[in-house]
Amino acid sequence: MRDRLPRVATVAQVIPETSKVTTFVLDAAIKAHPGQFLMAWLPGVNEKPFSIVRPGPLTITVANVGNFTDALHRLVPGERLWYRGPLGRGFRLSGRDILLVAGGYGAAPLHFLALAARDSGMAVRVALGARAQEDLLFPGRLAGLGCRVWTCTEDGSFGERGPVTDLLQSLADQHRPKSVYACGPQAMLQAVAGICDARGIPYQVSMERYMRCGMGLCGSCAVAGLRVCRDGPVFSRLPPGS
Repeated sequence: MRDRLPRVATVAQVIPETSKVTTFVLDAAIKAHPGQFLMAWLPGVNEKPFSIVRPGPLTITVANVGNFTDALHRLVPGERLWYRGPLGRGFRLSGRDILLVAGGYGAAPLHFLALAARDSGMAVRVALGARAQEDLLFPGRLAGLGCRVWTCTEDGSFGERGPVTDLLQSLADQHRPKSVYACGPQAMLQAVAGICDARGIPYQVSMERYMRCGMGLCGSCAVAGLRVCRDGPVFSRLPPGS
């Protein structure tokens, strides 16, 4: 029950990642599974969900896309941020040779998964995609964890040219990973599911949905009778009609 009540932490470090994305390291630590999320709250502003990038020190990575995230981006070390979590169902690691597929901001929860997989002695490959080079998130950080990283950009400014699902097809055929884990836009996840199903590769996907409460009460994230915040955000199959 404690994970559903707001706790307060102090911002210890602010790390610019790209022109739109910033990482916040808090003076707190929680017990969490890769793929779980927390609800970050600024009193008088709003509350929004964010993937856990690292549980200790507790770290989130935030894209500046609206009023609340703009307020977050104005935080400086020493200021306070309230949070609830961990919430939701996370990834389940399986196999000794895995492939992570990240589209854009989807690299955030996969960073936590890569940490756990490397700590378990797994071989981790990463397909990292974005619109352009300046949008790529965590390529150096993931390589620093011992992952083998491939990159692609839709405009061809860095790595291979094209969507990350093209890179997935190539890597899946070359390396035959035991499991695939993906996070990114919905169209990307649908393509990942099709590629993996065609090759008989088990996969898990982390879905992005608007979550108001984070506990399955309000129904704002409902898909096919499931509530992404409570039944996910990680699924071993995409819900019908998602």
